[in-house]
Amino acid sequence: MQFSTKLAGPDKVRSACIAVGVFEARRLSQAGSSLDKSAHGHIREFLQTGDMNGKAGTTRLLYRVRGVAAERVMLVGLGQEREFGEKQYRESVRAALNAIWNTGARDACLYFAELKVPERDAAWKARQIILAATEVAYRFDHMKSKKAEAKPLAHVALAVASKRDVSALELGIREGLAIGRGMELARDLGNLPPNVCTPTYLAETAVRLGRECKLAVEVLDQKAMAKLAMGSLLSVSKGSHQPPKFIILRYSGAGKKDRPVVLVGKGITFDTGGISLKPAAEMDEMKYDMCGAASVLGTLRAVANLGLKLNVVGLIPACENMPGGAASRPGDIVTSMSGQTIEILNTDAEGRLILADALTYAERFAPQAVVDIATLTGACVVALGHVCSGLFSNRDELARELFAAGAESCDRAWQLPLWEDYQEQLKSNFADFANVGGRPGGSVTAACFLSRFAQKYDWAHLDIAGTAWKSGKEKGATGRPVPLLTAFLMKRAKG
Repeated sequence: MQFSTKLAGPDKVRSACIAVGVFEARRLSQAGSSLDKSAHGHIREFLQTGDMNGKAGTTRLLYRVRGVAAERVMLVGLGQEREFGEKQYRESVRAALNAIWNTGARDACLYFAELKVPERDAAWKARQIILAATEVAYRFDHMKSKKAEAKPLAHVALAVASKRDVSALELGIREGLAIGRGMELARDLGNLPPNVCTPTYLAETAVRLGRECKLAVEVLDQKAMAKLAMGSLLSVSKGSHQPPKFIILRYSGAGKKDRPVVLVGKGITFDTGGISLKPAAEMDEMKYDMCGAASVLGTLRAVANLGLKLNVVGLIPACENMPGGAASRPGDIVTSMSGQTIEILNTDAEGRLILADALTYAERFAPQAVVDIATLTGACVVALGHVCSGLFSNRDELARELFAAGAESCDRAWQLPLWEDYQEQLKSNFADFANVGGRPGGSVTAACFLSRFAQKYDWAHLDIAGTAWKSGKEKGATGRPVPLLTAFLMKRAKG
């Protein structure tokens, strides 16, 4: 799908479909009023029939409206004008694109950039349109013998009546396309079955991404990890026939002396729980336990496409967590790369074990900040549901940056405590500490565990267990938090 800007009045646009907004009480948007004037009041006449009242997310399609050059007019409900904001804007845009997608129209022209969204500019509005279009068009049929029939919608124009918004719209389109491509990669990786998306496949994907985006890529094998004394990471992979991989990607958008931002993504390509075996119900969804890794790859693609003037390093510890004769047992004690010893009380708390060594490895880059991303705890889903990701940090300023990036990108996170009091739950009689601290505050104690390996730099942890994928009828990877991470890095790149 291609995108462009258009500077024209709605009545003059020749398109297969033109979309304009309608607020509740049947009040047309500015573009809608202009279109109605050319249509000699036909659109208002239709609204008076009561078939549409402007409720947010509703749509009505009109064909060959007299006085309008476009073949179709899509009326899109915006909700109450005084309550119109980010949520209503995004819902309306998605509803419009969904409806247009199903009409069979070859192209469309959207008059949404004129709508006023508090504290959001034209670039933001354009970015949301691109991301909504990317989501509507996304299909994962890679593994099906019969592919879904291709829809004809090939071009979407973002229309404005004033020249002053054109450059901002073009910037938003560029940013939206980059983030959308990153999300697409993350979603594809998450949706692949675990017999395809193995640690080796993730490494091969990283190498391909390196060629595509001019990234430096290095992949460490088990022997190299053992030489680095990554005992915590390697303890997780012992039960699997799939060899573990430690993937390092470098994007150099700034000077060599500029300290990088390091992104660390949990790459458990399938999680059975190991000896602490998970129940069978919904275990298939544990293929999504590598969505942290997928988000790092997706974000690096977005960063490279945007050409951000920033150095970024991606670290991905990748392995499977399987039961077997060689697998770690509850009660085992392992030594991490940092030299700290860990008593494994639950082998299903494996993500933190592989992240521990990755966080220690991150020290060698003298990072300006480190952010790890992981589908880490079911406790975070209980606490925050599927609306936002959990955010923890050893530096409040970094937490505020990520919180603001989440709000700006509509990929939100919420900060949870990282108080010393919770560290008490990780005490062990036999090792420096245990890998779990019991049920109370499970997402917090998991973050506290990670914090023990991130004391030499500014660090934040994103628990995406509730946001990385959807279950049920809409089952599939979401591509989150690629928008949040990209917005965070865009802001950092601007200084």
